[in-house]
Amino acid sequence: MLDARAVTRLVDEAHRRHWATVVAATARVTRDLDLAEDCAQDAYVQALRSWPDGVPESTVAWLTTVARRTALDRLRREATLRRKLPLLQVEPVQADDEPSASDPLRLVFTCCHPALSREAQLPLTLRLMCGLTTAEIARVLLIKETAVAARITRAKQKIAAAGVPFRLPDDTELPARLDTVLTVVHLAYTAGHTASGDSLTRPDLTGRAIELARLLVRQLPGEPEAQGLLALLLLAEARGEARVGPTGELVLLADQDRATWDRRLIAEGLGRATTALRHGDGRFALQAAIAGLHAAAPSWEATDWRQVVRMYDGLLRRWPNPVVALNRVAATSLVPGADLGVVLGELDRLAGDHALDDYAYLPATRAHVLARLGRRDEARAAYDEAILLTANETERRFLQRRRASI
Repeated sequence: MLDARAVTRLVDEAHRRHWATVVAATARVTRDLDLAEDCAQDAYVQALRSWPDGVPESTVAWLTTVARRTALDRLRREATLRRKLPLLQVEPVQADDEPSASDPLRLVFTCCHPALSREAQLPLTLRLMCGLTTAEIARVLLIKETAVAARITRAKQKIAAAGVPFRLPDDTELPARLDTVLTVVHLAYTAGHTASGDSLTRPDLTGRAIELARLLVRQLPGEPEAQGLLALLLLAEARGEARVGPTGELVLLADQDRATWDRRLIAEGLGRATTALRHGDGRFALQAAIAGLHAAAPSWEATDWRQVVRMYDGLLRRWPNPVVALNRVAATSLVPGADLGVVLGELDRLAGDHALDDYAYLPATRAHVLARLGRRDEARAAYDEAILLTANETERRFLQRRRASI
């Protein structure tokens, strides 16, 4: 018999690891995303009640079975089975089918159907695939929580009304959805790479994103952007252990012990980045190239910052984006002999972009440049702004230490 606290920890862990699989496997039976999400939530509630008497050998199988049975019971009780099933026409599915490895990928492509607007696709997928709260999604997408909730609701209604199929698209349908799918997987990794709350990372989200990226590469072996995305994620993941110090403090790239980086992931990431660049110059291939420059440099000082800036120039042409522009300016500030006054002017111009109003990295970058210029009072004020905008406690403590050191 387990105590309530131990069971809560187990259920929380199962939610982080298996949420997407449970929702996707249930949706394959119900063909109704709202119902699948509700029944997945019910399964986790039932786990809190049932697992004190014994934790199942396979928690994901238990949760999926309970969620599917709950969904089918609701459909039968409400006498709506015939009305619900046509919403997503695919091959017949038995209620006792095992969860499929491709179910999460099917769910991603369903959420990224061109019947939905891009503004609706992203929050819906982050909600269903990653189980992110509206607040977490708002932080990742740099939009308001109310907008997130409204977009998710409208997207589910549109899927039901349009009869969007729950399946992987064929070759003729793929181009219209691929870029959004790649973007969502990248955003899922970003949400886990620097998470909300006390911990710097959420390995469940980063791991899920890498699994999806590998599925995409297996499904689309000749697509350079799928290779580029996987390369980018692997190169970022290779540095994961070095990002946190022995007492839990944030360690910036400049101060990381490169001997602790995962050389196996770096080798795979560099190989995939090279393949992606050889066959295209899309935004994920270019981001992977930038990550590769950092991974290949023997030290922070030896990093080829001019080449990094050139890569950002190419990325901006491909993908005009205020966050990319900010990263380019930050890289420019690190080029030997850079004019920091010009850099600060570029940062001030970016501050006028409302998309960055709640983005903590902009005032944090300004604070660092102001400190290097000796403008200490302004640097402290910029750090104060960044601290207020930061949702992660590890990052907040880091910024507070930086401010105190001025």
